[in-house]
Amino acid sequence: MVARKALAANDEKRTTTIRKPHLRGRGPHFPLLDHIVQYEFEPGYVAFTMPSPKRLRVQVGPMIVADTTRALVFHESDHLPVYYFPMSDVREEFLLPSRTTTEDPFKGTATHYSLNTGITLVEDAAWRYLDPVKGCPPIADYISFYWPKMTHWWEEDEEIFVHARDPFRRVDCLPSSRRVQVILDGEQVADSRRGVFLFETGHPVRHYLPISDTRLDMFSPSRYISRCPYKGISNYYHVTTPKKRHENLVWYYPEPVHEAERIKGLVCFHHELVDKMLVDGVEIPKEATAASDGYF
Repeated sequence: MVARKALAANDEKRTTTIRKPHLRGRGPHFPLLDHIVQYEFEPGYVAFTMPSPKRLRVQVGPMIVADTTRALVFHESDHLPVYYFPMSDVREEFLLPSRTTTEDPFKGTATHYSLNTGITLVEDAAWRYLDPVKGCPPIADYISFYWPKMTHWWEEDEEIFVHARDPFRRVDCLPSSRRVQVILDGEQVADSRRGVFLFETGHPVRHYLPISDTRLDMFSPSRYISRCPYKGISNYYHVTTPKKRHENLVWYYPEPVHEAERIKGLVCFHHELVDKMLVDGVEIPKEATAASDGYF
């Protein structure tokens, strides 16, 4: 009877989860982790750290504010990976305590800091958990920085974008002679057997095609750009059919990072936003992504 009540209590915990389904793809991509109980109030939620041997630097304006080879990569369910820096490798003289604090059920109370280099002031630029909650990895002696508030981030001598690279995610760019067709507003806007298929852990397959195999007459340059830690900086095209103008529907990487060199200059359509995409005549099911709701 006691065991039955315990099972019922566990089931109730799982049905009253505080997790947000649309964020599940951001965390570590290991379904096995959903069965681990690290936090009793949220079964399946995990947080762990791994040491990073890379030299990592954070720059604000012209000044380096953190420089380390002893960082931790903090992995957490429903979150992108985050770099935490040992306090001893941070320019503490630039840190100004802030009145801002935030609460996190899986880590505790975060104390925030502004940065003043004497040249540049950035408010609430960093945070630190001085007394992490039970279950949280030991990060009391570490600090992290808000990525978009920093001027540059470096892994060794290569600039990186958006967030820490996840060592558990892989990007494979494979040339393929399979026929790819893209249909938009009832018209075929791409037809190619010279594509490069990009396979990225936890994401839909992306089909990068030579621009000469598309309806280039429908394209017009966009001023929008986006950044990816695994591929680099992308530019966009609008696509205008007789029925409608589709903004930022196509993107390409003019100078991708070396791991994605094979997609240089090739264009990719948002599969989520076209009528359909066929590979060797078979329609590819659409997967829900942030782009489905217009977030690129």
